[in-house]
Amino acid sequence: MWDLKGKRALVTGGTRGIGAAVVEQLRALGADVLTVARSGADINADLVTDRAKIVAAINGPLHVLVHNAGTNIRGPLVSYDDGTIEKLIALNLTSALLLSRDLHPRLREANGASVIHVGSIAGHLALPTGVAYAAAKAGLAQAARTLALEWARDGIRVNTVAPWYTRTPLVEPVLGDPAKLQAILARTPLARIAEPAEVAAAIAFFALPASSYITGQCLSVDGGMSVQGLASSS
Repeated sequence: MWDLKGKRALVTGGTRGIGAAVVEQLRALGADVLTVARSGADINADLVTDRAKIVAAINGPLHVLVHNAGTNIRGPLVSYDDGTIEKLIALNLTSALLLSRDLHPRLREANGASVIHVGSIAGHLALPTGVAYAAAKAGLAQAARTLALEWARDGIRVNTVAPWYTRTPLVEPVLGDPAKLQAILARTPLARIAEPAEVAAAIAFFALPASSYITGQCLSVDGGMSVQGLASSS
């Protein structure tokens, strides 16, 4: 129930931040992990273009697929040109759908596979993170629900983990601003920033046989942020 020995996993965006922590934890649980990542921070390096190479690298059953690749360009909608919107949607949403579709035969072959989407609290609550990113992350969560229904007959579970601000290179510019950091901490009941390993632990749980009766769900890893109305006065 609590190990992945003999299982094969694929993690996109797996060389830094949450993705690197996921790779480390899955390997510690005994999985054979293949990592996929873009080179550098160039948003033009689209995962979609390498899809055929990724699929060709998977021989035999794929037991765990983690869609973690993503990026953001923060700004109001009127500041985005057409290309920026299209690339943000493509990397954060479309590439995950296409890769899942192309790897479906390998997932079905596993006879008990788990697909995990790495979403964001920005996909559930209105935050100043940029509408294209937020819309894509909301789409990932809904895609997980729909695929959970569609793929249940193939023995494939699909779930989403939605982090709040986590100490990764993508959000360091935000966390490095004292005023923004204070606003984030004030909104978070646990009053601290998540570490990548804490988000990775939730992702690893969905990968494990221990979560075998859970599908179509979205787990918020947010220090209580999404349930807070008024701060406690006690």
